[in-house]
Amino acid sequence: MTRTHFFPENVIHYQWDRSLSPGLEIEPGDTVVFSFRDVSDNQISPNSTAEDLTRLDWNRIYPLAGPVFVKGAAPGDTLEVEILDLHPRGWGWTAIIPGFGLLEGEFNQPYLHIWDLSPGTYAWFKAGIRVPLDPFCGTMGVAPAEPGPHPVMPPGKFGGNMDIRHLTVGTRLFLPVQVEGALFSAGDCHAAQGDGEVCVTGIECPMYGALRFRLHKGRSIPEPQFQTPGPLTSKYDAKGYYATTGISPDLMEAARKALRHMIDHMSSAYGLTPEEAYVLASIVVDLKVSEVVDKPNWIVTAYLPLAIFE
Repeated sequence: MTRTHFFPENVIHYQWDRSLSPGLEIEPGDTVVFSFRDVSDNQISPNSTAEDLTRLDWNRIYPLAGPVFVKGAAPGDTLEVEILDLHPRGWGWTAIIPGFGLLEGEFNQPYLHIWDLSPGTYAWFKAGIRVPLDPFCGTMGVAPAEPGPHPVMPPGKFGGNMDIRHLTVGTRLFLPVQVEGALFSAGDCHAAQGDGEVCVTGIECPMYGALRFRLHKGRSIPEPQFQTPGPLTSKYDAKGYYATTGISPDLMEAARKALRHMIDHMSSAYGLTPEEAYVLASIVVDLKVSEVVDKPNWIVTAYLPLAIFE
């Protein structure tokens, strides 16, 4: 018989390490309810200012709930994580943090936006701009096979800090088990985010979540895969999109160009400051690789959903 467990709120870790002791042991088929901290580990609060970003203790960034030991899991198996429920806990934040982001050389001053998430289904950025909430965990993964510790920020074949905005309720994530018991952990929750997370933050927030774990014995996958329950962007599609392109022989530069053009458009069309446009783009703009075959130039397109504007 499957069971529901509550993961201990005080059991967290800040690095991937296969030697960590599990905070919970479960059977395949069980559900685990989590209370996730925000990515700053409570260093940012609803009363914070941009100055607080300059005082972050980086040893406390990415507090992950875990590990969860799944009985019977072994290297060569696949762990399935079904996302049953995700609920932001009332507030969130988005920031420009100097030294990070796709345009880090151009936006080098700290900037902080605090969001009121209490309506539950949307959040106001400012008058006339309302963002639908589509919560997900930015980081979900199993312990890597290589001895640790390993930083959380870069993802790997074990999963980790993937920031895939479509890992929302109803999606099933498949992770290649690296060590005995899988040692699953998660955190870095976002109430909303665009594909790319271009300024390095989504709507960062504390969150409640419920995940169901299944084990596929003998099924081996090389890197994470997932299956969604339906359309990817139904909350944003109703009014269409405005898109800008970036063209370059370098994909990263093409992405930067598409984003720069989008920031210029958002600033001129909607009266936003460049910082506001950059932060909002991180939340709602999707970067897509439009083509990679017409060498020497590649195209990245930035899509702005018009449904957020009233």
